[in-house]
Amino acid sequence: MPSPLISAAALRAASPAPLLLDCSFDLADPGAGERAYDAGHLPGAVYVHLDRDLSGTKTGTNGRHPLPAREAAAAWMFSLGIAPGRPVVVYDRQNGMFAARAWWLLRWLGHADVALLDGGLATWVAADGPLETERPVPQPVAPYRVNPPAMPTIDVTALQAGLAGLRVIDARAPERYRGEVEPLDAAAGHIPGAVNRFFQHNLLPDGRFKPAEQLREEYAALLQGQAASRTVMQCGSGVTACHDVLAMEAAGLGTPVLYPGSWSEWSADPSRPVAVGD
Repeated sequence: MPSPLISAAALRAASPAPLLLDCSFDLADPGAGERAYDAGHLPGAVYVHLDRDLSGTKTGTNGRHPLPAREAAAAWMFSLGIAPGRPVVVYDRQNGMFAARAWWLLRWLGHADVALLDGGLATWVAADGPLETERPVPQPVAPYRVNPPAMPTIDVTALQAGLAGLRVIDARAPERYRGEVEPLDAAAGHIPGAVNRFFQHNLLPDGRFKPAEQLREEYAALLQGQAASRTVMQCGSGVTACHDVLAMEAAGLGTPVLYPGSWSEWSADPSRPVAVGD
């Protein structure tokens, strides 16, 4: 499996040049990422919005960032000019927090040639990469066959029924996992049996991912021998959990299962069990 990460140096040298997607976002200010994009982005990059492009319709019980319908997501992919064999690189200004969702979504749609810019915009600037403010005009492609989902997911019913046999990893900040604070969702705490792996712990101080060997050692301690196929990644709304999915792939540990609804869906039903503390 090719690495899900690409360095700034490798991106500058890439030929043909990949399609770039700027996924910058701010949960507290949904317009901030697009304003930052307009102030300066990688040359040729197209802006994609977490709510508009990378999420589906909310019902009040399916989480804050549910997956879009596959037909709608495929139409979005075609509208950007993403065709088979077209390399894509995603990035953001938030240590991959939102770019990882775009990486996962494209992989889910069957587009394998996608990587995340390791270190995001900051590492590009540090490598003297240029920025521009002009918005490119995407060149849509004709729709092509979208294969069945290429990334594994689990729904809330199957997760609740199978908790005893699954390893659940929660990517939220430790204080939210423990239930000490809950700024966004219906209840504080975590899914019973889940262990915590804050997505920021995948990173070095400069925002790049830790070396594969270090990630492999750290995740092995969490997995305790459980296979990737029996490991479920979740977070608040299925976004930063994709960061942990990517980290496991970067570590060579395989592709874990994503619970897209995550805590925002789980906690919306007061009949579901809740755990607090470590």
